[in-house]
Amino acid sequence: MTKKFSALRAKMSPAARARAAKRAQTMLSEMPLQELRHAKELSQVKLAEALHVNQAAISRLERRTDMYISTLRSYIKAMGGDLDVIARFPDGEVRISNFAEQADDTHPAA
Repeated sequence: MTKKFSALRAKMSPAARARAAKRAQTMLSEMPLQELRHAKELSQVKLAEALHVNQAAISRLERRTDMYISTLRSYIKAMGGDLDVIARFPDGEVRISNFAEQADDTHPAA
């Protein structure tokens, strides 16, 4: 028998709902590029058009484990976002300014 999620959630204790919400937020805050693109409801074809590359280039980019920051920035910007590079230390965070976007930063995504 299928039950509505809202009915199941209503039966959860407040503590269990809070744990579930925190876990969901963690899952949403960390995801591969392909899942991020899906979450933004963009196809590889649409993203490729925005970046002036072909769909295969987007597919390759999403499978990479290493890429230029400018390439990643272009990908994120094509989805409507901005990229910041943050270094986290036990005593705090530092935004690395070397990678701040520059006016002449026009590297292709592939």
